[in-house]
Amino acid sequence: MKKIFTATLLYLYALSMTVLHSSCSTPKAVEYRDFKNFKVQKIGFSNSDVLMDLVYYNPNNFALQLKRTEVEIYIDNTLLGSTSQDYQITIPKKQDFTIPITVSVDMKNLLKNGVYALVKKQVMVKVKGSVKVGKANVFISFPISYEGMQAIDVF
Repeated sequence: MKKIFTATLLYLYALSMTVLHSSCSTPKAVEYRDFKNFKVQKIGFSNSDVLMDLVYYNPNNFALQLKRTEVEIYIDNTLLGSTSQDYQITIPKKQDFTIPITVSVDMKNLLKNGVYALVKKQVMVKVKGSVKVGKANVFISFPISYEGMQAIDVF
């Protein structure tokens, strides 16, 4: 009787460890897909604010929580601006999701190095930085790195 009880306990332990291990897998990095809705919100002599939506994909089989983004955006190798924002967004599993961001643009740098890029039909866009995502209050930072040609309609 005692052997059957011990064997049953070992079986239940092994089963529970298997279930816990499969449900607590490490999240995969979210994938940058695109940006859209590029709009100039405020124009100033020293700084301007640009609004845009960054589109990502969650490749995980479970929902995640987005906690923070730190992003630098380059247009034709000229730094457009950078942003650091804290969020409380739920990311659906196996779906695209959108993060609205506001980027503060240094107008001196833009006018000196990259104003011609804004009048072209397509520009080389680079997005570098990191996102902090997690589940059950355990968060991991993943790097973001994207480079590709994009159409920008500023006006």
